[in-house]
Amino acid sequence: MYDVAVIGCGVIGAAAAFELSKYQLRVLVLERENDVAMGASRANSAIIHAGYDPKPGTLMARLNVLGNEMAEGLCRDLSVPFQRVGSLVLAFSEEEMETVRELYDRGEKNGVPGQRILTGEQVREMEPEASEKVVGALYAPSAGIINPWDYTLAFAETAVRNGAEIRLNAAVEGIERQGDHYLLHTAAGDVEAKYVVNAAGVESGRIHEMVAEKTFTILPNRGEYYLMDKCEGGRARHVLFQCPNKDGKGVLVAPTTGGNLIVGPNAEGVTDAHRVNNTAAGMAFVQKKAALSVPGLNFRNSIRNFAGIRANSDKDEFQIGVAAENFIDLAGIKSPGLSSAPAIALECVELLKQCGLHFEPKANPVTTRKKVRFRKLNDEEKQAAIRENPLYGRVICRCETITEGEIVDAIHSPIPPCSLDGVKRRAGTGMGRCQGGFCGPRVLDILARELKRNPMDILQDGEGSNILLSETKREVEA
Repeated sequence: MYDVAVIGCGVIGAAAAFELSKYQLRVLVLERENDVAMGASRANSAIIHAGYDPKPGTLMARLNVLGNEMAEGLCRDLSVPFQRVGSLVLAFSEEEMETVRELYDRGEKNGVPGQRILTGEQVREMEPEASEKVVGALYAPSAGIINPWDYTLAFAETAVRNGAEIRLNAAVEGIERQGDHYLLHTAAGDVEAKYVVNAAGVESGRIHEMVAEKTFTILPNRGEYYLMDKCEGGRARHVLFQCPNKDGKGVLVAPTTGGNLIVGPNAEGVTDAHRVNNTAAGMAFVQKKAALSVPGLNFRNSIRNFAGIRANSDKDEFQIGVAAENFIDLAGIKSPGLSSAPAIALECVELLKQCGLHFEPKANPVTTRKKVRFRKLNDEEKQAAIRENPLYGRVICRCETITEGEIVDAIHSPIPPCSLDGVKRRAGTGMGRCQGGFCGPRVLDILARELKRNPMDILQDGEGSNILLSETKREVEA
């Protein structure tokens, strides 16, 4: 019997597990996919929002600003890439300047620090490649950029080191109330838990309705992106937003923690919450809109297109609360969900306390994570690392300078990957210009070797994405 079962291991479920693992509790996380951070937590804008956008007085507003405040310290302790670069909301007309002033007023009410309204000239001093058509902007220095899947992994891995369990390929198919606990039917077997936390993202509405009357509807919304090569990375020094409209926060242009540039997204309602395909129309829309902010963008330097699905709901607010006896919803978490995640986790703890769960702190819970990033070391540190482990002296991914030592570390981490993309999210292989064209076969060999598995069984990413399909060489007809 578990004390708490958390459904979903995106950034919200992982952050909740991280907080719960600091206490004397049996915690289980159930994830439908074969790895953590497989939904919106790996396919998003990678932004820690300042907090001027949510309506004052909402949970979104409070948790966004608190989560932003928490992010820098957490990323330092958990070895997650994070930079507080600041953001600019660009206005292209006097009408849009009214929106900028409204956002400024919201930000002041929400407690966003250091905001300023800039003229077009001041914007171009900060961003030389910004359009000449920009007439002003809202500057929020507290906004940041982050590696979103590593943030999720850091929470989840640290929770596991504290004793939490994570069960992958365990989609929840039904929930029954049995006396003083819940029986959860999953694809990986039945689970009993006294308390349940619903952090299932796009599936959170379906999970909610297994135990309670319908109170909200998830409206999956797809956003499509360009990831640009590092040669484009200097075109934006801050996160460049356009004024928000009915389609959301608009198309952004922003640096990434890896030195690339991210451009997107659009916003399109979809019926299939798990289909993350790109579309020609969507990518054309993103390209056209982004060029309004930074006209010099060269989309021939795009190295990858991707899409993510937002867990939008029919309510303009996070759906956080007690849905049924000892059952907590952390549902409908759209943007700024990534920014709010650690604060949502604290909210989850408080709600569980209100439900009667007893919290006894552990004497010395793990709250830090150390991760070797070889290319970030100085020469002396590199030599020391190689002396300790010669595998750090062999570069596998040439684009990103990722070593075999880092790959092996990733494979033997608290939540081992089962795929090339799982290694990519943990170590950074395949993130560069060639997108794994050079290092992919080598990573496959290392995965098979370290996991003692047949190379035929190694996946590219999700279930069924086998890379090698046959050991038999095809006969070529004369």
